[in-house]
Amino acid sequence: MNSAKEIKDSLNLFTGTEHYYQHPFGILYTDGVKFLADSCSCYWLIDAVANWQYDEKVKQTEFQVYKLKVNEDKSAILNIEDGNYNIIQTQEIDFTDFPLDEIEIWFTNNVCYLPSEH
Repeated sequence: MNSAKEIKDSLNLFTGTEHYYQHPFGILYTDGVKFLADSCSCYWLIDAVANWQYDEKVKQTEFQVYKLKVNEDKSAILNIEDGNYNIIQTQEIDFTDFPLDEIEIWFTNNVCYLPSEH
């Protein structure tokens, strides 16, 4: 596994995507999100984005921002925002081995992507 710094540095290199990958629940995700999931063993984060599409408040939000913040005790908070810093929903995570302190993923038009890929 790469260090957190190496992963962050690599994530910044994604400025578009060549491939779209389909999640079993029908959403798509980009090369950058696939790299994140592979590097951090966090396909569960893509699962969370896909699952939140079944929530009416989230589903009605055209542009969604997923902000994962890991606490020192390895618990985490996943906030779903509307792109204007308004929190739509919050998911508490009791434990995660996610190696980064935080990450932000965007979702619109049924595609999950890194901000640098916009």
